[in-house]
Amino acid sequence: MPPKKTDLDQTIAEALRERQQREQGYREKALRMFPRICARCGREFNGKRLRELTVHHKDHNHDNNPEDGSNWELLCMYCHENEHSRDAVADAYGELRPGRGQEPLPAHSPFAGLRNLLKSKK
Repeated sequence: MPPKKTDLDQTIAEALRERQQREQGYREKALRMFPRICARCGREFNGKRLRELTVHHKDHNHDNNPEDGSNWELLCMYCHENEHSRDAVADAYGELRPGRGQEPLPAHSPFAGLRNLLKSKK
């Protein structure tokens, strides 16, 4: 006899179904809108290999799916994994990434004080 599904199990299963339907919707749109080429490595995907092409959300918000596709880019599964692993490493080191909040200021200014040094030698 299989175990009885709890309310939590049902809620999780429903959320997963909704997510899959939402993803299928924007994936199909993205495949119609963009060439079937990875935006990072440039490989082309057709036929059975098309399943290796994924939709990457540029702002990492999977609920941000504008009709014009401006938040999407098609990436092969390898480049997509690389994109997300770079973010995980940056998060682990507490680094800011371009386009995400305030840009870090340079920590070192190699020419600081150069004007004063040049003036003092005259």
